[in-house]
Amino acid sequence: MDRNAPIGIFDSGMGGLSVWREVHRLLPNESIVYLADGKNCPYGDKDPAEIEALTDAAVQQLMRRGVKLIVIACNTATAVAIDSLRGRYPIEFVGLEPAVKPAALSTRSGTIAILATRASLEGGLFKATAAKYSDKVRILSAAGEGFVEAVEQGRESEPETLELVRASLEPMLAEGADRVVLGCTHYPFLLEAMQRVAGERDVEFIDPSQAVARRVEWLLERDNLRADRVGVGECEFVTFADDDYLRRIRQKAGVER
Repeated sequence: MDRNAPIGIFDSGMGGLSVWREVHRLLPNESIVYLADGKNCPYGDKDPAEIEALTDAAVQQLMRRGVKLIVIACNTATAVAIDSLRGRYPIEFVGLEPAVKPAALSTRSGTIAILATRASLEGGLFKATAAKYSDKVRILSAAGEGFVEAVEQGRESEPETLELVRASLEPMLAEGADRVVLGCTHYPFLLEAMQRVAGERDVEFIDPSQAVARRVEWLLERDNLRADRVGVGECEFVTFADDDYLRRIRQKAGVER
């Protein structure tokens, strides 16, 4: 495989840009193709069979573009589809799962909170991960109702979005959670609102994006696929939605004004 082939990153929409940002920062000389569905976002309330079909279509698109590794930068798609993808395609996949372990190991109150989509919370991956630590810490969870839509529509700073965040987050903070796992790649874009809800409480928000970037780096090193180009790699953005959506992706990524 061509070492200078791009890395593929897929998400249901704009949320995976939180992962793209960390991969691009850690591996600036790698080219990246970021594919946002956009047309069918959000995935969190869809039937698993539909999520799997949509994810497979995205992977096929990335494979046609000659990528050397694929990041499923969507917790919901990871939970539903990554096992079947690994069985069907001859390429490495990096998935997303709620960062329960670092939260469980670092909590001082003994209570941690997981914010994720409903599909992720109901999936076997989250349940299996949570079960490993449920005898050591108290694990609370809530679906971020309306979070993905707020990020997709650029409403992160609006008062209505703050109240959406408060409705999901405040009850878990009131129960003593001092670690909050961001279990959807859209949620880091709402970090400012979450910090406002937390106020003066000693709460740490855990975003797994940096760990994902390190995993990508490790796999490329292991398989001798690190790009050998000098300088910054190219970043391409594609979508199943329209040109206006593509423009907004590029704006959120900071590559277009």
